[in-house]
Order: sequence, then C-alpha cells, then structure tokens
Amino acid sequence: MRDDIVESRSLDPQQMDGLKAWGWVSYVLHLIVAVAAVVPSAQPSIALLVIALIIDLVKRSDAVGTWQASHFSWRIRTVIWAGVLYLVTAPLWLLFIFPGWIAWGIISIWFLYRIVRGMVAMNKDQAVDI
Repeated sequence: MRDDIVESRSLDPQQMDGLKAWGWVSYVLHLIVAVAAVVPSAQPSIALLVIALIIDLVKRSDAVGTWQASHFSWRIRTVIWAGVLYLVTAPLWLLFIFPGWIAWGIISIWFLYRIVRGMVAMNKDQAVDI
C-alpha cells in the first residue's frame, strides 16, 4: 500500500460495507472472465465484463476519498488496457495463428494477475497500488 493514499473522506461503516460489497461483485465478475480467458474452451459472455465495468463506473464516485477508490480505478484501467491490448494484437490472429495465441495468452494471464492482486488487497482492506 502506498503511504500517500489516505482515507480523507469518512463514510459510515454501512456505506463502506456497501462499497466493498459492490467491489467484490465486480471482482468476482472480472475473475470469472479472467479465469475463462486462460482456460481453453471456457468462454463466458462479454456481458459479465460489461456489467462489472458499469458497476465500477457508476460506484466509483461514491468511493472518492476512501481506500476503495483505488480499486474502482484499478479495475476500470485493467479492462481498458486489456481491451486495447486485445485489439492491437487481433491482427496477429489473421496473419499468424500462433503469435496471436501467445499474445492473447499473455494478456489474459496479465488480466488474471491484476484481478487477483486487487482481490488480495481488497481482502486486507487496503488500497491497491496504482
């Protein structure tokens, strides 16, 4: 955890628990998609990722000034970067199957790592290093 991230906004425990519950819902949806991305023939709907992203975008403003704000930003950035990386490497599938498979495998493992790392920090009630 970074020392410069401090909880500058105090929410009552019920509000903090609500934010954390939404955070867990989002992480679980991300985790389902991330695991399926690295397991052959297990493809959940992209709808799960879109639902998680919408949750993060809507609830992020409620978390401003708390340690949980970093988690909302972490998940949003993870999805955006993964999407960009998948799009940039998509032509490798059209030109050469094997490099496309390698690139998407690496991106999927990175995505899974980011989600698990965030879940570990959330479980410890800590901000995620950004």
